[in-house]
Order: sequence, then structure tokens, then C-alpha cells
Amino acid sequence: METLTIIFLIFMFFAIYFFVFFFILFFKNREILFSYPEPKTDFKVSVIMPAYNEEGSIEDTVNHVMQLNYPKDKLELIVVNDESSDGTLKILRRLESKYKNLKVIDKKNSGKADSVNWGIRASKGELIAIVDCDSFPSKDSLKKLTGYFRDPKMSAVTSFVYARNKDESFFTKLQSVEYIIMAFTRKLLDYVDSVYVTNGPLSLYRKEYILKVGGFDPKTVTEDVDITWNLLKHGYKTSMCMDAGVSTIVPNDFKRWYHQRVRWGLGGLQALVKYRAIFLRKGMFGMFVLPYVSFSIIVSMYLFLLTSYLLLKSILQNIMIYFYSAVANTYIFSMQDINLYPSVTLFYFILLFVMSFGFSLYILKRTNYEERTIPKLFNLVFYSVIYLTIYAVLWFPAFYRFFSGDMRWGKDDR
Repeated sequence: METLTIIFLIFMFFAIYFFVFFFILFFKNREILFSYPEPKTDFKVSVIMPAYNEEGSIEDTVNHVMQLNYPKDKLELIVVNDESSDGTLKILRRLESKYKNLKVIDKKNSGKADSVNWGIRASKGELIAIVDCDSFPSKDSLKKLTGYFRDPKMSAVTSFVYARNKDESFFTKLQSVEYIIMAFTRKLLDYVDSVYVTNGPLSLYRKEYILKVGGFDPKTVTEDVDITWNLLKHGYKTSMCMDAGVSTIVPNDFKRWYHQRVRWGLGGLQALVKYRAIFLRKGMFGMFVLPYVSFSIIVSMYLFLLTSYLLLKSILQNIMIYFYSAVANTYIFSMQDINLYPSVTLFYFILLFVMSFGFSLYILKRTNYEERTIPKLFNLVFYSVIYLTIYAVLWFPAFYRFFSGDMRWGKDDR
């Protein structure tokens, strides 16, 4: 048990270190979190939308893109139909006759990343915007992203994603909390040149740099993570705009959520292995991003295993004590059994939880999370204690799929 305690304290030290690191980044940049460079709308932008069985949302998403506040003569939309088996293509053909700057590509099924590459090859824009078919960019979102490309080293800028269907159920409310906290921390990493995910709902890329790094990798199950790491590996910059909003439909049932999050974990493992050669090398990407991601995975799994071990041990010990007391006809409980001196492990765990909870509560307030005080507190407590615990469990099937070589996109992964 001494070894477990030492390992726990080491992990707690680094966890608190990273928390303080994020807090310092926040405190130093708190006044400019929602700032962005002046838009530069003379870029020709090609919006690429990979589509697979999206008849329920494709028309609404296309309409949202067409209503973006961006010069229409500098905007084109390319939808790549990845051999959908529902009515997606029929809807797209109808929309193609409605919008002059919409182009539909119909091809054999080859996955999302390859669909994006098809769109890039057919595009005419200097900048490439990737939009998922179940995502809905706000009118000024694309425009706000363009200013970042005044910097010639800028390769990709991502947006602030929030759950469109957050009021659908308690489960979607929890994901709404997750998306907000995830976006806020991602923005903080912007200030140390470490934005390591350019999300699928809406991200803007410099086409020249995408082509230089070889495009999107069809072998990965999280193409948005891989392309970002590839760009960082080649020394290009990435960024994030908190004021460029895009809503997306989050899973409303456990099965879809489970498959999606396991795929995210699997993609993260693929990326760590693929870029392992520059671990602790190559600027902030190798010196910070890779260690930070690796540490987050290890700590998440370790704390779950340690907590499960301690809980199970306590339960078994109490069962044995009660059984022995019943057999020996002695008291099951006595005042001497009460221990009012908390262990050092418990102290650090509570300290980290309180700091994280307080900061998360502030993030929800700062990002105008629309919920009354009591429900907001309840959602955050449930998210922090239950949701993140379940999330930690998902790393185990992700590791299983990785080591068994199962890199497939399931039907519920899209």
C-alpha cells in the first residue's frame, strides 16, 4: 500500500501542477479570452462537408453554411457524399439546384478523412473550412476565424463548440458542461501554442499547409486530432477562437455516446503512437502537448483503478469485520473505530477536487451557461463525480481495440 500511496502522491503533484499552470494562463489572459484578430474576408474559402447517412440534419446544416456572414463570391460549399444508403444524396441534389456555390461529390464509401481529401482536391479556396453534417455554425463564426490567418505561420483555427440539444435530457446537459469546459481549457492552451485538436464541427485550415503535410490520414479514426498534430509536428501554428460559435448534436443515448468516446480514445492512442518519436522534443508540441495528453490518460485510468481498489478493499474488510463480530458475538461498531484523522491521499484528492470544481463553476459562469443556480451546481457535481468516472472506464475498451487492431468506424461512431 505504501507504493500505491507514493505513486498516488506523485500523480497528485503533477495534477495540481497542471491545474496551477492552467490557472496562471487564465489569470494572465482573462481579459482577452474572447478577443480575436480583425477578420480578413478577402480569402477565398471552401467549406467541405463529409456526409454519410445524414438525411436528418444535412439540409439544415447546408442552409446554415449558406447563411454565413461571408462574401458569397468568396465562399463555396463542397459536400462529399460517402455512399450514403439513406436519402442524403437526394436531398443534396435538390439543394445543389438551389445554391449556385454548392457542389456535391458522390463517391464510394472510403471514410470521413478520405472524403475530406476528395473535397480538398476539388476546392478552389485558399482556406478550407471543415464542417460536420450535424453541426450548425453561427453567422459570424467563419468570418471571425479568418483574421488569425494574417499570421503566415497559422495553419488551423478552431471554434467554440456547444451542445445544440443540451435540453433534450439530463445526459445531454452533462455533455453540454463537458463541451464548455473542454473549449475553455483548449483556449487556454492557445496562449502556449498548444491547441492540439481542431474540432470537426467547425475548423478553418490553410490549404497550402494541409497539402504540404500530406492531407488527412484515412487510417486514423480521429482525423481532426491527427491533422492538428501533423501540422504542429511540422512547426505550424494552431489557434482557437472562443467567440466563433458552432452548435452540434451530441449523443442522446448511452450506446452512441459510448461508441463515440471510445473512438475518440482510440484515435488519441493512434496519434500518441504515430508521433511518439518527438516525445519531449520539437518545441511545445513534443515538450508539452504529448506529455500532457499521455499524463491525462494515465492519471484518469490510475485514479479509477486506485479508487476501485480502495473501495473494494474497504467493503471486503467491513464484511469480514461484521462476519467475525457476528460469530464471536462482539460489538460490530464501537467509538474506537471512528478515525477523525484524514489520510494525506484523501487530503490531496479533496484539494484537487475543490480547486477543479471551483474553476469549472467559474468557467460555466464566464461562458454564460444558461441554467439556474441549483441545477447548475447539481449538473457540475454529477459531471465531476459520476460522468468523469465513467469516462475513465472508456479508456480500457479503447486500449483493447487498439491492441487488438480494431480500427474500424462503427455504425454508431459517426
